[in-house]
Amino acid sequence: MSQLRTVQVLGGGAGSSAHVSSLAAGLVARGVQVTVCAPAGSGRAHGLPATGARFVAVPRRSDPAAVAALRTACTGADIVHAHGLHAAVRAGIALSGRGTPLVVTWHTRVHAEGARGRLLRLLERRAARAAAVVLGTSWELVDRARRRGARDARLAPTPIPVSRFSGAPDDGKARAELGAVGRPLLVSVAQHGHDTLLDAARAWRSLDPVPLLAVVGEGPRSGALRSRIAEEGLPVVLAGGFHDIGDLLAAADLAVLPGRGEGGPLLAREALRLGIPLVAARADGLPELVGEAAALVPYGHAEALADTVAELLGDPARRERLAESGRAQAAGWPTEEDTIAHVLSVYDELVQPLAGDRA
Repeated sequence: MSQLRTVQVLGGGAGSSAHVSSLAAGLVARGVQVTVCAPAGSGRAHGLPATGARFVAVPRRSDPAAVAALRTACTGADIVHAHGLHAAVRAGIALSGRGTPLVVTWHTRVHAEGARGRLLRLLERRAARAAAVVLGTSWELVDRARRRGARDARLAPTPIPVSRFSGAPDDGKARAELGAVGRPLLVSVAQHGHDTLLDAARAWRSLDPVPLLAVVGEGPRSGALRSRIAEEGLPVVLAGGFHDIGDLLAAADLAVLPGRGEGGPLLAREALRLGIPLVAARADGLPELVGEAAALVPYGHAEALADTVAELLGDPARRERLAESGRAQAAGWPTEEDTIAHVLSVYDELVQPLAGDRA
């Protein structure tokens, strides 16, 4: 059989980008010709040039020009693999009438209410029904894809991204840069639910010493976060993008995930791998991911979040138990080899009937 050609369509989210970078490198190493379509600038930000894949800049839009660019990039592909809801919808439109198999991976659930929620459900149905196979990173997502009409929905083994952090943490430098000398350092990500996080941060001002919360991630929420932090004088700093998350976590006393969104699973995976105790809301498949290796609180419950963090800061023995449990949980997660072998098996399953038809 000739060299397998695949196009990976990416919306630009941090978690899915890390996954695609790992997947692309593994596929290229196995002789697959890989093209990655993603917004301009996202390829370099997530290390895609180093994977050996061809990168094509495609806007994260569904207008005719963007769809036409994606359709051109997918010409000649044996398999198109879209990551995330919006990437899946665009890929489905671009492939309409071509017969090229579409694989979709749902990395996380998009949350919205009212009119936007109804629109998102419509997009989910369109994406699920356009795909030959939907891969979900949790059983919650697999079940959701099935409810939206997916012909074939399966659990996808997804490894933790390979961290760029490899040595001993330089706690002094990281803490000094953030202003966390002589006080606990908490690390979180900008997610839906940031009001809960800031409500908890307000409560932490009564602790002695007052912990500093570093929030990683940029995007539409950063403006609202920045305004409230300044107005209320909260002990919170915005720590930029995801490129240094491993080093930042390695210097932290706790990782905190109050809400929902793509950055959450990424931070949770890296925290457990590094043995950083995690406090997280029960949302987006996180209980399934972390098992008993994290302290879980109800979503949207600021008091429970604040109290749990305060209790852990005052209990070094429990933090150490969570750290050990986290490392053990992470050791049982799928490896990159597992993920790449699974994806290749799905590709082969879909391509073989086409090869038979052409023969």
